[in-house]
Amino acid sequence: MTTSKAAIMLRQQEGVRRFPYFCPANQLTVGAGRNIQAIPFSDDEIDLMLANDIQRVTNELNNTFSWFSELSQARSDAMICIGYNLGLNRLLLFRRALHSMSEGQWSDAAYHFMDSKWAKQVPARAQMLTRIIKTGKLEP
Repeated sequence: MTTSKAAIMLRQQEGVRRFPYFCPANQLTVGAGRNIQAIPFSDDEIDLMLANDIQRVTNELNNTFSWFSELSQARSDAMICIGYNLGLNRLLLFRRALHSMSEGQWSDAAYHFMDSKWAKQVPARAQMLTRIIKTGKLEP
């Protein structure tokens, strides 16, 4: 079991880096000296990072779009997935789709999302998410 003193000492000894880097042994490392080439992330760690990312994207969408909190759960989930994939800055470039979302024009919003480079890059994902936006249903 890790003691809090061990964690403090390791943070001081290893340093803390939020972005991957190569350590002196030329191993890809992140955090407090975590060699991610030798010790991959566990499912629990991946789930924690994903939960944090979903919360961050949800906060970004809530803070950016006054209409986001009024969406059905299915449409909200679809927008979270789109925002996660694109990032907020790229999502903001979808002006026509976002305007249609704000007006509740679901078919138009789906059309505008599909009429994009993004939809060509990730066609299966784009089709699934825009179907949810259009229908408001998670199931086909």
